[in-house]
Amino acid sequence: MMDVIQTSLRCSQLLWTFLCTALFSSVIAGSFAGNPSIINFAIFVCVLSWLTCIGGMIGAFDEKYLVPMIVLVLDTTTTILSLITGIVLAAKLTVHSCGDRRYILSNSLTNGSFDPGRRCHELQAATVFMWFLFISLLGSLALDIINGTKTSITASSRNRAGAPTMSQA
Repeated sequence: MMDVIQTSLRCSQLLWTFLCTALFSSVIAGSFAGNPSIINFAIFVCVLSWLTCIGGMIGAFDEKYLVPMIVLVLDTTTTILSLITGIVLAAKLTVHSCGDRRYILSNSLTNGSFDPGRRCHELQAATVFMWFLFISLLGSLALDIINGTKTSITASSRNRAGAPTMSQA
């Protein structure tokens, strides 16, 4: 049952990663004067998310390629970085209407494109998808931790079975 849930979460992560990558790439491609550092950081998080999702999917389908500690580290890192990206993007966008010309020309994220209204819409959508990605990653991380504790409890109980108890000594 856990494998089905984990695979479903990985598929949703692939969807959100794809959407975030497409939107942030469009924002980067449409800029004429460079991009704020958070946009570059967001695309870095997307690339890291691709690696995490693909690695997790490979491990889910064929366990001989699964290294649980590496998957746990990747999931943890990607989850934390996507949370940071979502918070910073939401704070810098400050949830205004993309139809407000004064706002889109004065905001450091939305200004910098020949079509700042489109850039504003893309960034708002990318922020929402980044939050969905974070939720999916958090679910996978929780399942990794649950599976890891089950594995370590089972392994430790197997290791103690051969040791003599005090009454046997």
